[in-house]
Amino acid sequence: MERTTLDGTWTVEAVSGPAESAAFRSPVEAVVPGCVHTDLLRAGRIADPFDGDQEAATQWIGDTVWRYRRTFEWPENAAASATDAPGATGAPDAQRHDLVADGLDTLATVEVNGIVVGTTRNQHRSYRFPVGHLLRPGTNEVVVTFDAPVPAAVRLSEQHGGELPHVNHHPYNALRKNASNFGWDWGIDVATSGIWKSIGIESWSGVRIAAVRPLVDVDGTTGVLTAHVDVESAGSAARFSQAIGTAPAASASGSRSGGLEARVTVAPHRASAASSAPDTAPPGLDAPIVVGSRPVVDGSASVRLEVPDVAVWWPRGEGDQPLYDVRVEVGEAVWTGRVGFRTVTLDTAADAGGAPFLLRVNDRPVIVRGANWIPDHAFLTEMTPARYADRIQDAVDANVNLLRIWGGGIYESEDLYDRCDELGVLVWQDFLFACAAYAEEPWLADEVEPEVREAVTRLSPHPSLVVWNGNNENLVAYAEWGWRPSLVGRTWGNGYYRSLLPAVVAELDPTRPYTPGSPFSFDEYLTPNDERNGSVHIWDVWNQRDYTAYRDWKPRFVAEFGFQGPPAWSTLTEVVHDEPLDPDGHEMLVHQKAHEGNRKLADGMRGHLPESASIEDWHFAAQLNQAHAIRFGMEWFRSRTPDNTGMVVWQLNDDWPVVSWALVDHAGIRKPVWYAVRQAYQPVLLTVQPGSPEGGLEVVLVNASGGPVSDEVTVSRVAFDGTVLESASFPLAADPADADRATLPESLAVPGDAGSEVLVVTGAGTRTVHDFAEVVDQVFDAEPLSASVEATPDGARVTVTTRSYARDVLLFPDRVDRAARVDDGLVSLLAGESVTFTVSGAPGIDTEALTSPFVLRHAGSLHR
Repeated sequence: MERTTLDGTWTVEAVSGPAESAAFRSPVEAVVPGCVHTDLLRAGRIADPFDGDQEAATQWIGDTVWRYRRTFEWPENAAASATDAPGATGAPDAQRHDLVADGLDTLATVEVNGIVVGTTRNQHRSYRFPVGHLLRPGTNEVVVTFDAPVPAAVRLSEQHGGELPHVNHHPYNALRKNASNFGWDWGIDVATSGIWKSIGIESWSGVRIAAVRPLVDVDGTTGVLTAHVDVESAGSAARFSQAIGTAPAASASGSRSGGLEARVTVAPHRASAASSAPDTAPPGLDAPIVVGSRPVVDGSASVRLEVPDVAVWWPRGEGDQPLYDVRVEVGEAVWTGRVGFRTVTLDTAADAGGAPFLLRVNDRPVIVRGANWIPDHAFLTEMTPARYADRIQDAVDANVNLLRIWGGGIYESEDLYDRCDELGVLVWQDFLFACAAYAEEPWLADEVEPEVREAVTRLSPHPSLVVWNGNNENLVAYAEWGWRPSLVGRTWGNGYYRSLLPAVVAELDPTRPYTPGSPFSFDEYLTPNDERNGSVHIWDVWNQRDYTAYRDWKPRFVAEFGFQGPPAWSTLTEVVHDEPLDPDGHEMLVHQKAHEGNRKLADGMRGHLPESASIEDWHFAAQLNQAHAIRFGMEWFRSRTPDNTGMVVWQLNDDWPVVSWALVDHAGIRKPVWYAVRQAYQPVLLTVQPGSPEGGLEVVLVNASGGPVSDEVTVSRVAFDGTVLESASFPLAADPADADRATLPESLAVPGDAGSEVLVVTGAGTRTVHDFAEVVDQVFDAEPLSASVEATPDGARVTVTTRSYARDVLLFPDRVDRAARVDDGLVSLLAGESVTFTVSGAPGIDTEALTSPFVLRHAGSLHR
C-alpha cells in the first residue's frame, strides 16, 4: 500500500458567519493537521486566545463555517481503474485509491474535484472514501467544508426535542466532538474546526488489512495471543465512508478469500536505532519466536499463538514491562504492532463491607495511585510527542501508576498509550460521554457504534489499558443532579452504558473489564456514588466543605477528588495583565472558570493559613493550601488500605493557563501540589491518623510496593528548636496491598504546645513530619532559613539550612527565569537540617535572586 500524504500546506477561508468573519473570506495559509484557531494565530490574524481576555474576542470562530482547500498532483500511471467507477465489479486485483481522513473536526463535507464524496459527523472516528474514479492526471483539488460547531449543536438539539441536560453553557452533547472544547470549569471555550489528524490517499491492490485486534492471555508460563484480522478486497464495491478499524466495508471475495492466509509472527520487541523507546526484549530470547497462520474466511481470520516461557508485563512498581512485536501479513499487506502479555480483572463482588473496586494484574492486587488526564492542550494538534512524554513523565515522577483518560476529552494519541506501555503506567479509558444526557435515537446513535468499535479495536493492543468505562458522572447525574423530571419520555444514554458499550467490549475486547460509569456502585438498588460500593467521586470537599471533611468519607475507591490552586507565577502573569494584579481582577477571573472559584479558594484557606498580605502571598497561600488539601485526603484514603483500594486525583494537567485542580500547569511547571502527591503516593507510606473515635493518634504503614515491608519505626515528638521531647520505637509490617498500624501513647500523641512541636516518624526507608497545628496557629521563627547558591552549567544548586523548624520549604525559580525548573519542593526541615534544590533549564540564571523572599519560601513566611 502506498500513501500519498495530503498533510502540509492548505488554505482556509470563512464561508459564512458573524460579522467578524467577513474579514476572512479570502484564503489564509493553513497547516494540516491543525485547526482554524492555530492557522489564524500563525498568520497573525487573531490574538492568542489564551492571553488576557482574548477568549471572548475569538468566540466568533466557533460560530463560523470554514472551508479548507488544497491542490495536489496525480501521476498519469495512477489513473482510476474500472473498479473505482460507481457500480463496477472489476477483477479482484484491481487497484483502489481511497481518501483516508484520520480525524475531521467535526461536521464536514468532503469534495474531490468538485464532487462530494462524503459527509462526517464525528471527531472521534476516521473515514475512508473511494475516490479513484474522481482522480485525474495532473492537478486535483480536495475541499473540506466544516459547519460551525456552536450553532450546529444548538440546531441539532432544537431539531430533536430541545436540549438534553448538560453542564456548562453549550449543548456539546448534541455532537460527537471533544466536549471540553466548548469550555469546562477548567477549560477555555474555543470550539474548533479543522482537519485535526493526518489525511491522504491510500493506493492499494489485492487486499488490505482493515483491522487487527491482538488480544492476549497468560496460561501458567505460556503467553497466548489471539490475533483477529479483518481483510478487505480491492475488488469490493465499497461506496460509503468507513471507519478505519471497524469491520471492512466488504469482505475479501469467496468464502476462503481466494486462498489467502493471515500469517502472524510474535517476537520480543527490539527498539530501532532511531527509537526512544526501550528495548524490552527478554534476555536470551531471539526473534522470531512464534509464527502461525490461518486461512482468511469471509474476510476475516483468527490466529492463535502460544508463546512458551513468556515474559509477563507488569504495572510499574510490580515488575518489568517486556513488550512483544506482532506482525500480521495477508498477501502483500502488512500490519505491525506491540503487545504485552498480562491478565487483568476487576473485583467488584459484594463483601461484608459493601463491594470493592480492586484491580488485579496477573492475579496480583494493584493499589491504584492515579491521576485524571484531560487533553493537554485546548488545540489538540499542539499536543506533540514530546509534550505527551513530558506529561507522562510528570505522572511517573509523582509515583502515579494509573492515568484515567477522562470522558470529556478524546481517545488519545498512540503517543500516550505507547509511552504508558513502556513505563508500566496503567490506563483507564472512559468512553466519550461526560456530564450530560445523550440521545439514543439514530441521529446521534448511528455515530456512536462505529466510533466505539474503532476505539476498542485501535486501543486493544496496549497492555497498559486495563479498564473500559462507560461515562463520566452521567449515571450519578441522573440519580442525584435533578435531571429526571426533564428526561421523562426521552432517552439519555443509559442504553449506551448498559447495552451497546458492554456488548461491543464483550465482542471485540473480552480481555478487559468494563464498568458502566464513574462513579458506579455495581448494584441497581444503590446510588451510583455510594462510598461503600465501587467507585466514588468526592466533590463536597472543595464545593461546600473544608478539606478536613475528607475524613468523613470511607470510600472503597475514589475515582475523582481534587482541590484548586493557581498555576505557577510565571504561567499566570504571562497571560494575566491586570494592574494591579488582584485575585478578582478582570483577566484573572477570565482564567478562573470554576463557579465561585475564588470564594472557594478563600473559604478553603480560612482556618488553615494566615490572611494574605499581598498578591504574592495570596498566590503562594492558594498553591500551598491545594497541596495541603490533597496530601490530607490522599493520606487518609491510603491509611484505609486494604478497605480502600486506590484513588485517582483530579487532575494531572491543564489545557491552557488557568487556576485549576491540576498538579502540573499548562507551561509544564510542577505546582506545590505535585510534590505533595509525590510524597503521598510513595509506594511505602508512613502516615499519622486519628486513632479510635475516643481520640488519640496512630501511625499507619501502607504498602503499595511489590513485596512485603517490615521495619522498626521510630516516632519522636520534637520542638521547633530541635529538642526531642519524647520518643518511642516499635515494629510495623505490611504485605503488598495491605497496611499495619500502631496506636501512639499519650506522651507522643498529645503535644505540650501544639503550635511549636511536631511529630517525626521514621522507618521503612521514609520519613513523615506530622504537624500538630495548622500554619495559622504555629509559632515559627521569623527567619529560620539560611541559603547558599552555586551556579551550574544548566542553572544552579541552592542549599537551604534551617535554624529551627521550617514547614514546606519551596523554591520557585520560574519567578526568576520562566524556563527554570526545580527538582524538589514541599520539604519540611527540622532544626539544623539542610536540603539542596537543583535548578535546571536556565543557564546563567541570576543566582542572587534565587534566595529572595519572593522565590525561596516556606509556610511560616505567610506570617507577616
